[in-house]
Amino acid sequence: MAVSDYDLIQAWKQVLTLSKLERGQFVTVLTSASTHPQTLACALLAATDLGAIVNRLDLPPINGEKAISRDALAYFGTTPLTGNHAAIAALKASDLVLDLMTLLFSPEQHEILASGTKILLAVEPPEVLARMVPTLDDKKRVMAAAEKLGKAKEMHVTSDAGTDVRFALGQFPAISEYGFVDEPGRWDHWPSGFALTWANEGEAEGTIVLERGDILLPMKSYVRDRVHFKIEKGFCTSIEGGFDADILSEYMATFNDPDAYAMSHIGWGLQPRAHWSTMAMYDREATVGMDPRAFEGNFLFSFGPNNEAGGSRTTACHIDIPMRNCTVALDSVEVVRRGQVLDGYGPKHRLKPAARRA
Repeated sequence: MAVSDYDLIQAWKQVLTLSKLERGQFVTVLTSASTHPQTLACALLAATDLGAIVNRLDLPPINGEKAISRDALAYFGTTPLTGNHAAIAALKASDLVLDLMTLLFSPEQHEILASGTKILLAVEPPEVLARMVPTLDDKKRVMAAAEKLGKAKEMHVTSDAGTDVRFALGQFPAISEYGFVDEPGRWDHWPSGFALTWANEGEAEGTIVLERGDILLPMKSYVRDRVHFKIEKGFCTSIEGGFDADILSEYMATFNDPDAYAMSHIGWGLQPRAHWSTMAMYDREATVGMDPRAFEGNFLFSFGPNNEAGGSRTTACHIDIPMRNCTVALDSVEVVRRGQVLDGYGPKHRLKPAARRA
C-alpha cells in the first residue's frame, strides 16, 4: 500500500534527527535516473524543514551495457563519480549525503567518508522505508551484536540441511548497520538492522547447504531445491544442485573473475520489522531486497568483493544469500539458534515504528 507524503516526510525527519542533522548544515541529495520521485521529494522537504542547506546532485547511469541485471546491487564496477572530481568535491564539502542512487563498494565513496562526510543510502520503496524507520533501540541491539562479533576469533555456522562451515575472524572489522548516520564519516543503509564482518583472507572452510526458501540476491528468488557449496581456503570451489545451482553458476561465470567466488561478508539479521516473505510481494525491479537481508535471525553470507572492509578484492560480482534456520556460534557460543536470535530481545523489548502523527 502506498505511503502518504506526510508520513514519508515524518519518517525522513526522524532519520535525519537520529543522524544529528543540524540547522545550517549542508545536505546533498545524490540522485540518478532510477531514484524514486516520492523518496526524493520528501527527503528534500524534510531536510529543508529541519533547517539544512539542501542541494541535489543528479548523475547519469553507467554500466548498463556491462551488467546483466538492472538491480543496483548486482554490478559493482565504476560509478558516476569515477573521475568526476567536481562531483566528489561537492560531496566532500557536504555534512551529509543522502544517496538515492547507490555508491556501494567504490573508492570514491571511501574518499568522501574519509573527509568526515556522512552518507546514508536509501533506495528501497517509500513504504518499505516507512515500515522500517530506524530507532535508537535498533542501534543498541545491532551495536551489541557487532561488539560480540568484533571480539570473536571464529564463526561456526550449522544447519539441519547440512551446513557446517567455519570462518576465521579478526583480520577485518565488525560492521553495524542500524539505519542512520550519527557520527562523522559514517555510512549506513536505511532500512537495515544487522551485524557483519568478513572472514580472514583464505580462512573459510566447510560446506554451505541452501534449503528450500533461502534467498538468492540479486536474483530475488526463493530457492526451490537444495544447493551445496564447497568452501575451501576462502573460496567457493563447487556449486551443486538443481535449477537454482545452475542459474547461480551461470550468472557468476558471466563475470569471468575468480574473485567472484571468494567469500565476502558474513553476519546475521536483527530487524524484527523486516520479513522473509516480503520479497514475494514485489516486482523484482521495485526493491533491492533489504527485507531478506535484514530479517531477524537470518544468516547472511556473500560472495565477491571485500574492498569495503579494506581488502583487495574489487570484483564487480556480488552475491548475497540470506538463509533461514541456521545456528551461528562465535567462539563456540551460540548467538543464533535455528533462526532465533539469542540476545534477550523478545517481543516486549521491541519498539513499534514511531507514530507518524503526533
